[in-house]
Amino acid sequence: MHLRHLGVTDFRSYRTAELSLAPGVTTLLGRNGQGKTNLVEAAGYVATLGSHRVATDAPLVRHGAERAVVRAAVVRDGRESLVELEIVPGGANRARLNRSPLTRPRDLLGTLRTVLFAPEDLALVKGEPAERRRFLDDLLVLRQPRWASVRSDYDRALRQRNALLRSAAPLWRDGRGRRAPRLAPGESVAAARESALATLAVWDEHLAQVGGALTYARLRLLRDLRPLLEAAYATISAADTRATATYRSSLRAATAERLATGEVPEQDELVAEVRASLAEVREVEQERGVTLVGPHRDDVLLGLGDLPAKGYASHGESWSIALGLRLASFWLLRQDVGTDPVLVLDDVFAELDTGRRERLAELIADCEQVLITAAVPDDVPAPLAAGGAVFDVRDGQVLPREKAR
Repeated sequence: MHLRHLGVTDFRSYRTAELSLAPGVTTLLGRNGQGKTNLVEAAGYVATLGSHRVATDAPLVRHGAERAVVRAAVVRDGRESLVELEIVPGGANRARLNRSPLTRPRDLLGTLRTVLFAPEDLALVKGEPAERRRFLDDLLVLRQPRWASVRSDYDRALRQRNALLRSAAPLWRDGRGRRAPRLAPGESVAAARESALATLAVWDEHLAQVGGALTYARLRLLRDLRPLLEAAYATISAADTRATATYRSSLRAATAERLATGEVPEQDELVAEVRASLAEVREVEQERGVTLVGPHRDDVLLGLGDLPAKGYASHGESWSIALGLRLASFWLLRQDVGTDPVLVLDDVFAELDTGRRERLAELIADCEQVLITAAVPDDVPAPLAAGGAVFDVRDGQVLPREKAR
């Protein structure tokens, strides 16, 4: 799989830009702030319908423009597909595949697969649990796009359940709180509480179904990813210490202990466990007005040997783990799909010492397509730079190196 062409209109800093690409290594060179990362961000958006830099679409649209457009020609197994995405902040994004409109943009998922490593990925090791949950769920969708709908269903159920817990809090507190419960004309507190409990039971069941499914998918993914992470870390770091990844669950203690050992129960069992765990914390949730059990409360504990990476790993070790996670993702997608995703390295080499640079260059030498951004040519290892295409990015223009001079 590779990108043959990438075009943007009113995307980030670009009024318009066109980039012709080919298999092999392509390097985008430019000083910070010139827009090289914006281009690989556009490629990542085609693959994931999201940005690795911001949580919403609004910053992706050039200041003063109403919408942005990203176009990509994707070649897989000798067949080319044209993807077009229109990004409309505050409105509904639109997508076309081979010039035919799609009902939902997420129907594009799977047309292009990318694995992107950027300086922000250090947060996978040093950041909050949400960073690691997002990593797992994004990889799930890249691996099997159908999980996008499960993820969306879970987020919707969680929002609805939390809203119910907050709005019904005065009912649970039975007059002990500052707020009086809102009642319909002629409705008693007891009747209102009974109605709220019945509605909560409906959301409990929905959350259990989709939460159990999402947990099951994450556990299977992590099971497949662990040996690849271990191999990637060992090669990049050239160290004997083993990199580990352990799932920390918010389910009941006995189940959480099983999952931490790497066990993957059947999906039906996990659904039942979410249901039982919700019942166990019901009174605390009613008091606090928030859902305390489910995939949104889980984490992946990254470690080196017997120690947690967060707080114990050095800066170089943390980079190696983050790189290991992305390379493990690349290898997993290669195994699953039978073709390489596009590998994107955004200002990565400037962060690595010479040894890690060289070892990373060796690991990715056989990738079908690699897109690299760098501030100066010396940041790119010689084996990757040799024979690859180079573009200069400056002042809103993207020009082949020979023309830029």
